[in-house]
Amino acid sequence: FVYEPSPVTVGLPALVMKRVKRVPIMFWVQDLWPESLSATGAVSSQWVLRIVERLVRFIYRGCDQILVQSRGFFQPIQRMGVDVERIRYFPNSVEEFYHPVSLENDATERGEVPDGFRVMFAGNIGAAQDFEVILSAAGILRSHPEIQWVVIGDGRLGSWVGEQVQEGGLAGNVHLLGRRPQESMPRCFALADVLLVTLRKDPIFALTIPSKLQSYLACGKPIVAALDGEGARVVVESGAGRSAPSGDANALADAIMEIYRLPKHERAAMGLRGRQYYQTHFNRERLLDILET
Repeated sequence: FVYEPSPVTVGLPALVMKRVKRVPIMFWVQDLWPESLSATGAVSSQWVLRIVERLVRFIYRGCDQILVQSRGFFQPIQRMGVDVERIRYFPNSVEEFYHPVSLENDATERGEVPDGFRVMFAGNIGAAQDFEVILSAAGILRSHPEIQWVVIGDGRLGSWVGEQVQEGGLAGNVHLLGRRPQESMPRCFALADVLLVTLRKDPIFALTIPSKLQSYLACGKPIVAALDGEGARVVVESGAGRSAPSGDANALADAIMEIYRLPKHERAAMGLRGRQYYQTHFNRERLLDILET
């Protein structure tokens, strides 16, 4: 039912009830709340977290289908009182402009990145991305000056990361390029030797698949991850790269060195396997067809 002003009570506040047709509601879960709020440190008040949990339960209860971007979300949502029959796995995809790109010899982007073996991170610079482990791994590999770390993006911790780069003497190896338009990212990725994805060590982050992973796979480049759980599974299962445990800077540095030492044709094969995996599991048109069905 909805409330409508009554046409026969002009000037009066009276309302009448009108029956309307109910439509099915689907809710697509990208992050688990309130767990993610607590894990990132965005909210520490237990009182606020309990209010958020009650709100989330209310939303779930009012939806016919709950779509989840990771299979790891099933159990936490079931614990919210949702029957498993109402939960469907529906992963993220990316826009069609994410695909392998060959840059022109005189492309502007070539002058924006340093020479060497480029480890490229793209996206938000925040608490969840665990830049502590990235900077620690960069410090471990300082003796290999040909390994260059390129960060594209910005975020709440952007200024802090810049300060740590200067204080840690990493300015010659770690390069913060700032934000770029989303449409330009495949051209930037074309200059990377390996693409980097990280998440902080926390049980809640082990359940998620970071959305940048799909864009990396779609662009056909080798991937190095510092992830646990579902994200790590995708990297390993796709054959697109190497995954180290979250929070382990030594393991991350080892994974990067392992790919660094591979012949170029083997790195290219990694990227191709990642692209094929994307087309099979995350292709946008295929997922939209499934959603419509």
